[in-house]
Amino acid sequence: VEHIHQPVTKKGDVVIFSEGTVHGAKAWRADHQRRIALFRFAPPTMAYGRSYYTKWPETYYEGASSEQIAVLEPPYSTRLDRPVLNEQGTIEVLSRSVKKKSHDEKVFGTDYF
Repeated sequence: VEHIHQPVTKKGDVVIFSEGTVHGAKAWRADHQRRIALFRFAPPTMAYGRSYYTKWPETYYEGASSEQIAVLEPPYSTRLDRPVLNEQGTIEVLSRSVKKKSHDEKVFGTDYF
C-alpha cells in the first residue's frame, strides 16, 4: 500500500506523529520493558480545569520521582498552579499573580476562575 511507511529506527530514536495518525506496532516480545511517552498539546483555553481529569491510579506513581510525577499531570493551564519542569530539570509551580487570584476570590469566590 503506497500510504504505509515503516520508519527505520535505532535504539534511542524517537518517532513523533499526530494522535490522528493511524498507527500500530507488532506485539512486544522482548524480556525488557518498552517505554513510551505520550505528550498531548492543548492550548490553555481548551484544557482549562484540573477538575476535568481524574488522577492516574496510585500504582502508576510507585517508584516515580517528583519530576516524573509532574510530567504525568493531565493537561491544564499553568495559570492554575501547575507543576512543570524548568530548563534546569527541576520542578517549578507556575501560577497567576497574587493580585489576580485575590480579584478572582473576591469576584468569583475562588482563586482560580
